[in-house]
Amino acid sequence: MPVADFNHSLLTHADSLIPFAFTLTNNKEEAKDLYQETLFRALVYQQKYVQDTNIKAWLYTIMRNIFINNYRRKNRQYVVLTDTANPFFINSLNVVSVNEAITSINIKEIETEILKLPDIFKHPFVLHITGYKYTEIASILCEPIGTVKSRIHFARKLLKQHIQRS
Repeated sequence: MPVADFNHSLLTHADSLIPFAFTLTNNKEEAKDLYQETLFRALVYQQKYVQDTNIKAWLYTIMRNIFINNYRRKNRQYVVLTDTANPFFINSLNVVSVNEAITSINIKEIETEILKLPDIFKHPFVLHITGYKYTEIASILCEPIGTVKSRIHFARKLLKQHIQRS
């Protein structure tokens, strides 16, 4: 399609985009921005328009896709509203200090509880926490994969019970 014909078709149907933009955004300024972005993209991607197809539907699709992409982008952004007089605390990095002594005690406690597990549960569980996959554990122990999964599940259950009692 020649550029002049495309531009004429675009301008003919451009006015019908404004109410649709307002319907999507419910905001006059955002509707204007959406309208302008749609026309811009239509001009940039005019080579992708297939001649003798419905240009109005093509423009509506462009507008709808821009709106959806902008909506998703806004949802991914985090907005923090605060009445804090000093914004330093908002902009500072969240630093978490970990009590290494308690952590090492908990790890030692878990390790001793793992050693207390019955062998039928301990072997698949130890393999699992060292990084083996269920299928690999099943082949190492020559057991069905369902058996391996249930033994690991029961090992977790037993550990949870023993550690909560302590």
